[in-house]
Amino acid sequence: MAKSKNNAKKVSYISVPSQIINSLPASSLQSLLLSPKKPSRNTFFGFNCSYRSPRVWFFALFLFAFLGMLKSWFKLDPLIPFAPNYPCLTTTTTQIASTITTPRVDGVQGIIDRPKINKNAGFVPNSRKIAAKDGTFDVNTKGQGSISGVSATMISNRNGNSSGGEFWKQPDGLGYRPCLKFSQEYRRTSEAIVKDRRKYLLVVVNGGMNQQRNQIVDAVVIARILGAALVVPVLQVNLIWGDESEFADIFDLKHFKEVLRNDLRIVSSLPSTHIMTRPVEEKRTPLHASPEWIRSRYLRRINREGVLLLRGLDSRLSKDLPSDLQKLRCKVAFHALKFAPHILELGNKLAERMRSRGPYLALHLRLEKDVWVRTGCLPGLSLEYDEMVNNERKRRPELLTARSNMSYHDRKLSGLCPLNAVEVPRLLKALGAPGDARIYWAGGEPLGGKEALVPLTREFPYVYNKEDLALPGELEPFAKRASLMAAIDYIVSVNSDIFMPSHGGNMGHTIQGQRAYAGHKKYITPNKRHMLPYFLNSSLPEAEFNRIIRELHSESLGQPELRTSKAGRDVTKYPVPECMCNDAHARSLE
Repeated sequence: MAKSKNNAKKVSYISVPSQIINSLPASSLQSLLLSPKKPSRNTFFGFNCSYRSPRVWFFALFLFAFLGMLKSWFKLDPLIPFAPNYPCLTTTTTQIASTITTPRVDGVQGIIDRPKINKNAGFVPNSRKIAAKDGTFDVNTKGQGSISGVSATMISNRNGNSSGGEFWKQPDGLGYRPCLKFSQEYRRTSEAIVKDRRKYLLVVVNGGMNQQRNQIVDAVVIARILGAALVVPVLQVNLIWGDESEFADIFDLKHFKEVLRNDLRIVSSLPSTHIMTRPVEEKRTPLHASPEWIRSRYLRRINREGVLLLRGLDSRLSKDLPSDLQKLRCKVAFHALKFAPHILELGNKLAERMRSRGPYLALHLRLEKDVWVRTGCLPGLSLEYDEMVNNERKRRPELLTARSNMSYHDRKLSGLCPLNAVEVPRLLKALGAPGDARIYWAGGEPLGGKEALVPLTREFPYVYNKEDLALPGELEPFAKRASLMAAIDYIVSVNSDIFMPSHGGNMGHTIQGQRAYAGHKKYITPNKRHMLPYFLNSSLPEAEFNRIIRELHSESLGQPELRTSKAGRDVTKYPVPECMCNDAHARSLE
């Protein structure tokens, strides 16, 4: 059979990057689709000079890559379309041209035309962490004890590296390091407690995330005192925010069990042998209950019934405990209670984005409506808002937690009111904060919305919260989950170079202890009672005002303080001396 002749020409194809296709005009794109003509004889260094030649395109791509490497080697200005501060390739030329770039800070090119944060900073590969991929700080090599949520950047920049260098300078930690050495007696009894299968403690904790955290710490200690296994604490539904988060939604349950495995048993639920047991319920644990009181009250009952249910543990356990139990408190608070991986990941990303241009300050602003109502104080925004707070307080007098026989003015001068958005920037300026300081503000929506923050942003324009830092969709899994949002604020705050609360509270106290345990990172405690009279003195020259304010706060910057110097101090707020030591060979978890 004769072969049929096929005069069709053989067509070749090349793969061209989509960026090149998108950059071609329509006429050029059409010419690529037409049948190729015979190439020109013109050559240059052996290459066909026709724009239709694949060699030209490959040469152009090689040239582009070579220029990119030159930029990397010699730190040339970024090639505009692919600059790191422009994650979207659709940025217009006019937007780019109007941007003023600053020298590199901490490896990231800054932009100062308006206060924006590089949201890609959290995605930098091989970001600096200490001995762990999840941003935790290990105090030993066994992987058992990690300071939860503390990234490597938290223990860097001890002397500051931005404008206002003195402000960023860290306090002298006097060499204190985590030091949890349990006694031989504690370790001897641990074996029997871990093996026990007869007694179980059920605990229901309430309040916000930080309040729940404190109660979980006490629940572990009470279980240890009773020699009972602890069932994973139940988080009561928060009636104010409607948050139905469970323990494992907020904390890393596997890590929690692993860290405490040598101290007591932790189970996810009651065993079948106890599931039908009617637990002995106790609702009236007194304030500051001692280990002796707990044993005399509960031990016989839990031995008889097998299950004990406790509610409302907030501040019920004594702050003055034997040394081993104080160490156990620290082990739970600073090592076992690590946030769930998805929370820790996002929190550390936001912290990296804040740090991408240098050190930053975290403010816990207590400007929410319920805070003003509960404290008996006024926001001072306008008569309208003051009247709104007063009316809510009259309508619901049970919300008032401050002394009801004190006037607002007396509360203010006694240091019982939160600092407002006018007082916070004035305090920061007096303490030497530079005007270009980057500030992360944690907390709920302030009364009056973001307009309430105008006095702060007028003095410090680089102010951000988690909504400002997050990429689209990143916060969606945490929406309407107040505990999870609070956990993100906690992580960004604890990783900051400086932390300052505008008012006392569970979050401020917990972060104070966490920062102390990580090496006494700077923590400004506003001396409200002594400084406010000077705030009201309008005749005082600014230089004299600043000198007085700095003097009042010279010992309130996070320096080591002995818990034992005052009775009733919480070891999770003041971990020295039970949980930290400053000898040359600080011992770690055992």
